[in-house]
Amino acid sequence: MEGNRVRFVRGMLATAAMLAAAAGARAAWDIRAALGASPAGARAARVRRSPRYAGAAFRNPMPAAIVPRGAGGRAVREMLFGRRRRRPTVPVPVVTPQSGPVAPSGGLQATWLGHSTTLVEIEGRRVLFDPVWSDRCTPVPLFGPRRIHPMPVPIERLPHLDAVVISHDHYDHLDMPTIRTLTRTRAVPFVVPLGVGAHLERWGVPASRIVELDWDEHATLGGLRFTATAARHFSGRSLRRNPTLWSSWVVAGRKRRVFYSGDTGYFDGYAVIGAAHGPFDLTLIQIGAYSPAWPDIHMTPEEAVAAHLDLRGGVLIPVHWGTFSLSGHSWSEPVDRLWREAKAKDVRLAVPRPGERVDVDDPSPADGWWQAVAAP
Repeated sequence: MEGNRVRFVRGMLATAAMLAAAAGARAAWDIRAALGASPAGARAARVRRSPRYAGAAFRNPMPAAIVPRGAGGRAVREMLFGRRRRRPTVPVPVVTPQSGPVAPSGGLQATWLGHSTTLVEIEGRRVLFDPVWSDRCTPVPLFGPRRIHPMPVPIERLPHLDAVVISHDHYDHLDMPTIRTLTRTRAVPFVVPLGVGAHLERWGVPASRIVELDWDEHATLGGLRFTATAARHFSGRSLRRNPTLWSSWVVAGRKRRVFYSGDTGYFDGYAVIGAAHGPFDLTLIQIGAYSPAWPDIHMTPEEAVAAHLDLRGGVLIPVHWGTFSLSGHSWSEPVDRLWREAKAKDVRLAVPRPGERVDVDDPSPADGWWQAVAAP
């Protein structure tokens, strides 16, 4: 009897060890897969032909230091030991988007879902920017910045999409589990900067559903014209720096125009984009995760307003704030500063709660809802 019990316990321990090993191997494989893939073959040849590619990496249109010399230590200390309140004191109010038909053919609506993930309805079509549904924006599920508020809608309940647009390959903008789910559950095409298609193909996106563009190139899908435009940032999902391109985007219908900044520092290219593609009915512009430690690659809120004016924008909706804590500033500082600057420069500003739909032709004015959330 005792021998049977011992054999049973040994068998259970062996099974548990095998399951643990299998789970560990699966996790290691997922981490490796999340790193993506480098451009190869015809894609690599196209990358090398890009005017933005020099040596073995893409370059910015004007010099941009990711972290200037001597600034890294200060940034780390601020992140680890700074006293600013980097998370809200109460739950962020999340609005459940109302399901229904797409906006009329002449309409323009935007639903900010958190961080940079935004659903735009333009002239009867739906475009989803930088979708991230994961709880953390990192290749390691148990580590890294964790989501501050839930997504307003499960990814499976998204309405029909006509295009998914990616700005660059950083984890808070290009999320492997989200891409895999979208690929599996719908036939939507992905519009991405040059080289990013290599990641998507590794994750199972058919090549026929990938539209890959260099700056100033365009493609037309469903009556909308998608143009990759310049940005001042960087790329990479591993130790290799800048193997793929980063972009801002112009989405234009017959009458309506939208600009999405992606991640970027301020530069004189906004005036060029505004002259070539504007004016814009709506701009979606990054306002958070700035720092004195990386002034060239993320705009401050004041620079976001300057970019909006350069672009000849109508309504400005801020993105890249409030969902993940990625810098040393307080949770509400970006939008407080933006609101103040928008008032000073007479900019039409809409600051929706996550999941709240904005009608660009009749936007609700900013009401300071975030201040009650951030109050001590």
